[in-house]
Amino acid sequence: MRRRFSAATLDRLRDLEIEIALAAIAMMVKADRTFVPGKDARTRRWNVCTERGDYEILTTGCKWYDTRARVGGGGAIDLTMHVLGLSFVDAVKRLSAQVGSDGRPRS
Repeated sequence: MRRRFSAATLDRLRDLEIEIALAAIAMMVKADRTFVPGKDARTRRWNVCTERGDYEILTTGCKWYDTRARVGGGGAIDLTMHVLGLSFVDAVKRLSAQVGSDGRPRS
């Protein structure tokens, strides 16, 4: 039997701010205060440390880009899959466990 996630859960995680997702899934997240965005003033650069390694991630809205791997995507689920090397199902489970229904990381 296949387990399905509710539409509400998937919508909540897809709408989750990337910065909140990073805080929830990483061991360390630090904004690069020296970064000057080129194309979009909303773009920020983050130094991220996870159980799988270190990353330099650019974020603009719900989009993200790993500058070292030269891979990008959209949304917190994709980001979790990328930085933790998880399947879609495992990424949804991990985010659901780490982020409350209010959209804030659990302590």
